[in-house]
Amino acid sequence: MSASDNRHPPYMSSILHQLKTIAESVMYAAEADTLGEVLQRIADISRETVGARYAALGVPDGKGSLEFFEISGMTPEDASRIPHPPLGRGLLGAIMTEREPIRLEKLQQDPRSIGFPENHPHMTRFLGVPILVGQHLFGMFYLTDRVDGQPFDEFDQWLIETTAGYAALAIAGARLRQQQRQLALLEERQRISMDLHDGVIQSIYAIGMYLDILRSGGTIHPNDLDIAINNLNEVIEDIRGYIMNLSRRASADQTVERCLMGIIERLHIPSNVQVTVDAPASPMPFNDTLQEAICQMAQEALSNIIRHANARSIHLKAQIADKRFILSIHDDGRGFDPETAEHGEGLGLRNIRQRAALHKGELTITSAPGQGSLVILQLPVTSIM
Repeated sequence: MSASDNRHPPYMSSILHQLKTIAESVMYAAEADTLGEVLQRIADISRETVGARYAALGVPDGKGSLEFFEISGMTPEDASRIPHPPLGRGLLGAIMTEREPIRLEKLQQDPRSIGFPENHPHMTRFLGVPILVGQHLFGMFYLTDRVDGQPFDEFDQWLIETTAGYAALAIAGARLRQQQRQLALLEERQRISMDLHDGVIQSIYAIGMYLDILRSGGTIHPNDLDIAINNLNEVIEDIRGYIMNLSRRASADQTVERCLMGIIERLHIPSNVQVTVDAPASPMPFNDTLQEAICQMAQEALSNIIRHANARSIHLKAQIADKRFILSIHDDGRGFDPETAEHGEGLGLRNIRQRAALHKGELTITSAPGQGSLVILQLPVTSIM
């Protein structure tokens, strides 16, 4: 063929067409939602690529067996009649351990073959190819019996080896998405845990403390019980909100002052504790998620003081200065040694630190035995506007 002739011979055009088909097909497979669906699509692609009657794609579990085994060419009814899925032994295991292609005209004659389970379709010709990238084994292709009755040849093997290169990328991508979903699930569980602890549990504690005050005071009036019942109804609504991933308190007209005053009301702070609030009465310049997080952090910090500090005076101040939102909570309680408490701090302080870090903020605590404490939460305005 001369240099000026840009036409490909027929066999070259066929090869290019097949390569393009393989690439497009595996890209389609990679778009599936789950790893199992990705593997199933790739198994179908491998079977169609070489015209095999049956194909399968196995993924090792790292313990000598198979984590996944997706089949192509069998009806669901046929597959359900086989007593158990392959365990990764015999020829299937040989591909996994030897990591080399195996091509056989009569698989029953190979000493590595261990036969088939009951109700398994009869198979004779075999092509197995590992899906390798360097030394990492992503999976194994298993194909049997071309539909035209011919044995698998070197070209079939080359096509499946080429498919394996694309398949490795698709499987790696599916694994990554699976890990990201698992990480997102763990983060969501952590968020729910913090929400329940900082919101619902603190509200329930406050109601219990309020009822204790009523009980110790002697006479209980119906209005007193109505207050407790209304607060319990609010807690129920909070729980519903968390379940539905809704923020009941977040609203466009919420202000920092209203947030803090609402917390004070819900916590039923004893009458002998004086609480003052210095905060803007303008709407909060935050999105709903961060608005709720700030209220939760303030509630947790204030609840800790009520329960542990034995304080008589608490002052809350919120402001935006030097491009930072600053919330400070000062009390005149018993205080503590921050260095000693650092490794033993309870879930409450840990939650506040984690919430602050999630929003690129920081929490500082200044205290000493007998000298009260000062909690300062700072968030960059750029992350909340």
